Amino acid sequence: MTILGLLCGVGAIIGGNILEGGHTESLMIFTAFVIVFGGTLGAVMIQTPLNVFLQSMKKIEWMIRPPEIDSEAMIGKIVEWGQIARQEGLLSLQRIAEQESDSFSRSGLQMLADGSEPETIRSVLEVELEMNENKDLLAAKVFEGFGGYSPTIGIIGAVMGLIHVMNNLADPAALGPGIAVAFVATIYGVGLANLIFLPMANKLKTLVNAQSQHREMIVNGIVSIAEGENPRNIEVKLQGYL
Repeated sequence: MTILGLLCGVGAIIGGNILEGGHTESLMIFTAFVIVFGGTLGAVMIQTPLNVFLQSMKKIEWMIRPPEIDSEAMIGKIVEWGQIARQEGLLSLQRIAEQESDSFSRSGLQMLADGSEPETIRSVLEVELEMNENKDLLAAKVFEGFGGYSPTIGIIGAVMGLIHVMNNLADPAALGPGIAVAFVATIYGVGLANLIFLPMANKLKTLVNAQSQHREMIVNGIVSIAEGENPRNIEVKLQGYL
C-alpha cells in the first residue's frame, strides 16, 4: 500500500502537470530539493535526541515490511500453552519459553514457568508493553516533525528564490530560474509533508496500535493461564480481539 500510494500520489501530480501543458523538467530543480530536504532534516535533527532519530530511521522498513501480526495463530498457541499447563503443570512451559521466537511472549511464558502470581505477570508485561509502545510512537513523532517543518522550509526556499529574482531585475535571463526555484521549493515542501512524511507518521501510529493490541491479547491470555482458567474459555475470551 505504501508503494502504491506513493506512485498514485506522485503520478497524479506529474500527470496533472502534463495534462495542463507543463513540462516535467520544470519540477525537477535540485537546488529547491536541497533547500527543502536539507533544511527539514536539520530542523528535525535539532529537536530529536540521537537514539530516537536512529530508532525512527529503522522504522522506515515498516512502511514496506510491517511487523507480522497474526492474532488468530497466537490465540491457537495460547490455548495450546493452557492445555499443556493443565496437563503437565506450569513448569512444563519452560521448554516452550526457550523455543519461543517472540521476546514479549517469551517473557510471559518464563514468568509462568517460574510460578509468578497472575497480577505480577500482568504488571510486568504491561510495563514492557507500554514502554515499547512509547518508544515506537516517538519514531512516529519524528516523521510528524518532518511533516511540520517541510512546508515552512519550502516557504523559506520560495523567499530565497524571490530574493534572487529581486537582485537580478536588471538581468532578465536570471529571472526565470529564480522564480522557478521559488515556486518549486514550495511544491517540494508541501508535497514531501503531505505525500510522504505525515502519511508515514500516521501509518506508524496505526501499526504501533495494532501491535499493542496484539500484545495486550497475549497479556490477557498468559494471565488467564496463570489463573488456571479453562483453555476453551481462554479461547472464547481472546476471540474478541479478532
